[in-house]
Amino acid sequence: MIHISKDGTGDFESIQKALDSLPQNGTAEYTLFIHKGVYEEQITITTPHVTFLGEDKNQTILTYGLYAHMPMEDGMKRGTFRTYSCLIDTYDFTAKNITFENSAGKGIDVGQALAVYADGDRLSFDNCRFLGNQDTIFTGPLPPKEIEPNGFIGPKQHAPRINGRHYYKDCYLEGDIDFVFGSATAYFENCTFFSKYTGKEISSYVTAASTPEGQEYGYVMENCRFEGNCPPDNAYLGRPWREFAKTVLINCYIGDHICREGWHDWNKEGAHKNAFYAEYGSYGPKGDLDHRPDWIYRLKNTDLAKYTKDAVLSGSDGWKF
Repeated sequence: MIHISKDGTGDFESIQKALDSLPQNGTAEYTLFIHKGVYEEQITITTPHVTFLGEDKNQTILTYGLYAHMPMEDGMKRGTFRTYSCLIDTYDFTAKNITFENSAGKGIDVGQALAVYADGDRLSFDNCRFLGNQDTIFTGPLPPKEIEPNGFIGPKQHAPRINGRHYYKDCYLEGDIDFVFGSATAYFENCTFFSKYTGKEISSYVTAASTPEGQEYGYVMENCRFEGNCPPDNAYLGRPWREFAKTVLINCYIGDHICREGWHDWNKEGAHKNAFYAEYGSYGPKGDLDHRPDWIYRLKNTDLAKYTKDAVLSGSDGWKF
């Protein structure tokens, strides 16, 4: 086990320096025990089989403050995908008891600002916090094509699109616009999604999936809570970043801040036919499905076997997450 501590009592004071000391290839497993502290550094993880083990999820904080509207030396804006505080560009990564944060500020002021750019397979997050505003966590990979020129400038712009599996357990995720977005297959269990009020007519869209056409699963959220400090009818559960987006909610609490229709189509008529948004057992002030649009699916008991953790995440390699 490698100890990282801000006070100099560990093996390293910097998380990135500890990562840089690891061999890039091989099958050895590495655990980085990260002691309490605020680690203000941009972190890139490329070594597989790494575990981040925090001493305390509320006091072990990995943070940085880059943002999309930030001007670059070439005169361009930084854009979404170069704002990450932590880039996970590998497989078999685990994080426990960690806070990931982008401290740049409100999205209405600074634009998109990623706390985490997670692009890999068999990524697991247990008892973690993800703090930010607009685009808090990106579950890569990028979609096949950008809508706006130079929209994908960043570390994986020209990389092959390999869709991985992510597992989030007992995590807290907060933000405002599209604060959980991307293409991965991601399973969220017992998580809290907290929508932050921005003063706008609509402050928050929790999810913005970009599930590729033909991919079996996008986002599945089981026994989760949708909460926030927004007034009633000020947020949506999600909208399709791409028209084949998939998001499924099972036995989730839906707070009063969510609009009664639940979901927004992002003015994508094709999503009504091609996207898959579904709910089962929703409860709470806005859990009533009677006001959901007709393109939202109401799952039945017989459908639930398809959305267990094993069904969604195990894959052909039998991942035990």
